[in-house]
Amino acid sequence: MISSLAIIALSALIHASFQLSVSVLTLLSGHAIGRRTAYARLTRLTAGFSSGVAVMTLLLLTFLAYIFQHSFRSTVPQLMWATCCGLLVGVGAAVWMFYYRHEKGTRLWIPQGLARYLGDRAKATRQSGEAFGLGISSVIGELLFIIAPLTVSALMLIQLDTAGQLIGLGLYTVISLSTLLVVNGLIGSGHTLARIQKWREDNKRFLQFASGSGLIILGVYVYVDQVASVAALAYGGR
Repeated sequence: MISSLAIIALSALIHASFQLSVSVLTLLSGHAIGRRTAYARLTRLTAGFSSGVAVMTLLLLTFLAYIFQHSFRSTVPQLMWATCCGLLVGVGAAVWMFYYRHEKGTRLWIPQGLARYLGDRAKATRQSGEAFGLGISSVIGELLFIIAPLTVSALMLIQLDTAGQLIGLGLYTVISLSTLLVVNGLIGSGHTLARIQKWREDNKRFLQFASGSGLIILGVYVYVDQVASVAALAYGGR
C-alpha cells in the first residue's frame, strides 16, 4: 500500500507541474484585476476555478479506475503495465520536445482553437460558476499530457482496498492541485501577476525538463516494479 501511494503521489506531483491550468488562472485573475474587481469577488473566482480543476481531476481518475476495475478486477495484466510504462515514457519525451512553443512567453503546444476558447472564456468570466466551468475546461484541454500520470494512478488504485483507494484519490487530487493553491496564495497575499508570470517564464525550461524527466523516471520505475520483477520471480520459480 505504501509503495502504491508513493507512486500515486509522484504521479500527482508530475501532474501539478503542468502549466495550462495555471496559465488560465493567471489570465482569469489578470482580467478580473483589470476590471478592478473587488478582492472578495476575485477570491471567489479563483476558488471557483480551482474547485473546477479539482472536481474534474477527481472525476477523471475515478472514471479510469472504474473502467480498469471492471476490466481487470484487482490483477492488472503485465501487458497493460508495459503499455502504461510506454505511455509514460512517450509522453515524457513529447513534453521534453514540444510542451512550450519556441517563442517568448509561456504559450503551450495546444490547439490554437482551444487556446482562443480558454482565453476568451477567461476574459468573459465574471461569476464563480463560470470560473468553475473554466477550471473543468482547462483540465480537459491538458488531457493529452495528464492522461499518463492519471492512468498509472488508476491502475495502482484498483490494487488497493477501499480505504486505500479513498486515500489515493484524495492524495492525488490534493497534490495535483498544489501549484494552483500556491498561485492562489501568492495572488491573495499581494504578489503581482507580473512577478508570477516573470518567474514562470524564467523557469519554464526547468519545469518542462522536470515534467518530462519525471514521467520517464516514473515509467522506468513502474516497469521494473510491476513488469521486470514479476517476470524475474516467475522465471526463478520454474
